[in-house]
Amino acid sequence: MNYISLPPGLHGIRSLAEFRPETGRPLYQLAQVLLRGPSDLSPAERELIAAYVSSLNTCAFCELSHAAAARQLFREEAPLVDCVIGNQEDPRISPKLRALLNIAARVRESGKAVTPEDISEARKQGATDRELHDTVLIAAAFSMFNRYVDGLGTTTPADPSEYLAMGIRLAEHGYVPPKEKTKP
Repeated sequence: MNYISLPPGLHGIRSLAEFRPETGRPLYQLAQVLLRGPSDLSPAERELIAAYVSSLNTCAFCELSHAAAARQLFREEAPLVDCVIGNQEDPRISPKLRALLNIAARVRESGKAVTPEDISEARKQGATDRELHDTVLIAAAFSMFNRYVDGLGTTTPADPSEYLAMGIRLAEHGYVPPKEKTKP
């Protein structure tokens, strides 16, 4: 149940972006840069980090939509998305990605939860400064997005096919805010 009067037919952050386009636009721009801009991490890996953090925050809308996007981007390796979200071991999850996901989980708790040992392990597994930076920023931003979406009680689609459509749209087009209505 929405805690404020949001536009009908839109879910999660899309409804909030239409409610306040002046705040929604920069949030979508941030998501576009973080998840589709230049990075040493692939878009699939970045979507996976977003989905993983969202799952740890129990934000169903963000978890399911970003997991759907990650599946689309991973293509034949899509099953590893469910392994990561379910905290299952899978040989397709590289030691470097596992170390970065550990850092993302710690950031989700608190930025101060990240330890020098966590960074050292990620570096030992081959993580670059850019990958460490992007992982921390994605985890921090998605913790904010999760709290924003859930803090205003936005609706979450019940039909799983809606997430498939979202995943396809996000994988193909990235983060494009809803069209702004022109004012008369």
